[in-house]
Amino acid sequence: QVQLTESGGGFVQPGGSLRLSCAASGGNFRQYTIGWFRQGPGKEREFVAAAIRYNSNGVIGDSVKGRFTISRDNANNMVYLEMNNLKPDDTAVYYCAADRSIIVGQIRVPSQYDYWGQGTLVTVSY
Repeated sequence: QVQLTESGGGFVQPGGSLRLSCAASGGNFRQYTIGWFRQGPGKEREFVAAAIRYNSNGVIGDSVKGRFTISRDNANNMVYLEMNNLKPDDTAVYYCAADRSIIVGQIRVPSQYDYWGQGTLVTVSY
């Protein structure tokens, strides 16, 4: 079983940048696909990005493509979400999630992930 802890959220003005971190413990990190999701006020949980297990490439959600990037550091059991050119619509609680058996076609589906962190709040405003 893996435990996840997000960090790096905060307040930023539009156009600014933040880097979120997801620290994993308790499992064989390389075996897990790690996803980032977000949930804004009154909105459903939305796929942001995923770092697929055993794969150095990331998958970025359409709503943040060109502004966000995802990377993973298997040596330190970390996944990072680099967020640039932030907009007020990016305001949300950001969660990382992990699953060991998820298939690539399901990485955008929150219910397919078994493990979740507690979330970190990102607020984009003037």
